[in-house]
Amino acid sequence: MKLATLKDGSRDGLLAVVSRDMTMAHHATGIATTLQQVLDDWNFRSPPLEDLYATLNGGKARHAFAFDPQHCMAPLPRAHQWADGSAYLNHVELVRKARGAEVPQSFYEDPLMYQGGSDDFLGATDVARFASTEWGIDFESEVAVVTGDVDIGTDAEAAIDSVRLMMLVNDWSLRNLIPGELAKGFGFLQSKPATAFGPVAVTPDELGDAWQGGRVHLALESRWNNRRVGLCEAGPEMTFHFGQLIAHVARTRRLRAGSIVGSGTVSNKDWAHGYSCVAEKRAVETIEHGEPRTAFMQYGDTIRIEMLGKDGHSVFGAIEQRVAPLHDLATEAAAAPLAQAEAQALPDESTDEPEKNLMPGSDPDPDPDPDLKAG
Repeated sequence: MKLATLKDGSRDGLLAVVSRDMTMAHHATGIATTLQQVLDDWNFRSPPLEDLYATLNGGKARHAFAFDPQHCMAPLPRAHQWADGSAYLNHVELVRKARGAEVPQSFYEDPLMYQGGSDDFLGATDVARFASTEWGIDFESEVAVVTGDVDIGTDAEAAIDSVRLMMLVNDWSLRNLIPGELAKGFGFLQSKPATAFGPVAVTPDELGDAWQGGRVHLALESRWNNRRVGLCEAGPEMTFHFGQLIAHVARTRRLRAGSIVGSGTVSNKDWAHGYSCVAEKRAVETIEHGEPRTAFMQYGDTIRIEMLGKDGHSVFGAIEQRVAPLHDLATEAAAAPLAQAEAQALPDESTDEPEKNLMPGSDPDPDPDPDLKAG
């Protein structure tokens, strides 16, 4: 099942079910209005959503409309928790080697993780705004999971069962602010601005056998200024799987439904796969040449992050963002027409009929045509 949150002028958006090929969508009105409502009551609300998903994929959803990622917020526009790991130790090894530091043995036994801001996420196509390019603007291509409730002390294998949904991530980082913050000994804050997520969240079954052992065994593509810079395998070199990352958070506290746990920058030892963040490219350059040769991102730069399934189709849709200053006249001038387009994209589902109940036990989209039912 694929779910999206559409922009409707509210903080939490409007929940929609998206077809497997991501060409069509249908409002989930009658089942839930927001994704958090579904996560809070997963066993009750997810079955009718699955029914609606099947109806939509079968081409029989009467109020379906064209799906446009530009009208999407993050699937969870704000979340109870966003904890991002660094599960690919090759990334850590490269960055530390570039500055002449060893990787402590504990890093291979206990996951690195930080607590990010979760009150204001960016949608897949939202402009990424920063006050200065001197801060060292960098993308980070990652995968994340959304959990149900997780008890304190849940072990790694049991934690895998808590995964409800999966998403793509662009964990924006301001590299030149990081050293000063880490030197204070209190971790990231200003160096980690709002994180962006792909247009849809998907249930693990959508990945088929690519979801194994708490890892996503698919390649993650990163295109910087329309040039592919990374096609990194997300599965084999993930040192800590998602069950281990969730269990790490749950060691001393509960996770509530709707918590997001990230993988960290996807990274491979074979440099032929490229990179999922500029910092890693600069680390390799420093190791090979004594200094970095690639600048961080500049205003006007673009980043596209996408993961294709084994069938060659996009699993999560793409994150497509542009870097811009805080005040960008060109974007502001385009904002009004886009807002109007978003309003037009939301179909008028008003009808003389009473609203249908789409909870369990009812037909998610009853069709009066008996021939269609017979087919």
